[in-house]
Amino acid sequence: MSNQNYIMEILELKDNNIHFYENCYYKEKMKGFDCKVFEGYLSYQPTHCYKCGTPFDDLFDKHGFITSNIKLPNVSGFKTILRLHKQRYLCKHCNKAFTLKSTLVNFGCFISNNTKWHIAKDLLKKRSEKDIALDNNVSSNTVERVMDSYYDTTRICKNYLPRVLSFDEFKSVKSADGAMSFHLCNDESGKTIDIVEDRRLFSLMKYFSYYSYQSRSRVQFIVIDMYSPYVSLILKMFPNAKIIIDTFHLVQLISRSLNKTRIQLMKKDKKNYNKLKRYWRLLLKDYNDLNFEVWKRFTCFSSLMTESDVVNFILNLSEELKNSYYLYQRLLSAFKSKDKLSFLQILNENHENISDYMKTSLHTLIQFKDFILNTFDNHYHNGFIEGNNNFIKVLKRIAFGFRSFRRFKARIMICKGLISHSKKVNT
Repeated sequence: MSNQNYIMEILELKDNNIHFYENCYYKEKMKGFDCKVFEGYLSYQPTHCYKCGTPFDDLFDKHGFITSNIKLPNVSGFKTILRLHKQRYLCKHCNKAFTLKSTLVNFGCFISNNTKWHIAKDLLKKRSEKDIALDNNVSSNTVERVMDSYYDTTRICKNYLPRVLSFDEFKSVKSADGAMSFHLCNDESGKTIDIVEDRRLFSLMKYFSYYSYQSRSRVQFIVIDMYSPYVSLILKMFPNAKIIIDTFHLVQLISRSLNKTRIQLMKKDKKNYNKLKRYWRLLLKDYNDLNFEVWKRFTCFSSLMTESDVVNFILNLSEELKNSYYLYQRLLSAFKSKDKLSFLQILNENHENISDYMKTSLHTLIQFKDFILNTFDNHYHNGFIEGNNNFIKVLKRIAFGFRSFRRFKARIMICKGLISHSKKVNT
């Protein structure tokens, strides 16, 4: 294999009209960086004049070369430049000169298509646009232009929705219409379906109205948290869907209420302040998981105790906290075992001397009772969409935020593989 072929193979060049000189490689410092420079020339006989379109004949003369520094993907971690001398021709039919074109780079551009392809692949990773630009020796604006031209923003199919959906929201960017954006997910496969700029009810009603009635009727289950506008949306737009409240949010509701009850007591009881503050995790722990066999020394206590002894000591400080704690444990057990009868029995009982926070939680559970019963009958959950939301938050944090919601959404869809890409780039 000749040196010409070796260089073409290393640099991933497919244009056979590019030729390299004998001593074509050297290093050069450009803008403070050590760059690998390969020098060659582009020459072939054109078929016609690029200005007037006249077919090539004897009235075409070679008219020197014009030099372009074309940016290539890095080689061995070094920024790489192709110093290409492009042949120029003078057309005597129109008395205008033109420069030969190459498939390596678009006309009037100094960034190779291979570099743009490399940028497009980097956009699939959880990386900031600034880092991608730095690694590919381009500007951040170039990365955005590649994103816009390389990835075709396809329209979401409005004639199909999966059997099980999951709704949730995440904090949006400042330029968005609402503070929170809406996330729609397939709860069986875990794949994101779409992201809506605003989660408010009127925006979601408008969005789902674009889906056909048949596709909305196909949905059988929708998993949500206890956000009332979602309930109103589902009852109006999804005639056959059953609402399922995610178990995690049910446990979170009662655990927060118990925690607020503890904090309320902690602020009043200065003598046991440190004990109430330090051992909050033991209060939220399932009572059956507390250790009552291993005796050890706990901070703030002078004698050897078990975990259950610590919890009992804290509960004896307040009757209100104790009653709230036992209610919390009963509800927690019902949620974990999916025991309908126990749950309904708890809701029907008259609970006295519990904290106002627990009373509010009970009222919320009664309000969503029918949907919670659906939760007991099915195994669907919001785990997939919560994981996707965490990915979105990580992507946003790595990028130090996004100014435009359109670019934020595009980057999410690209990283999730929801926007197809093509190797044909025009930037």
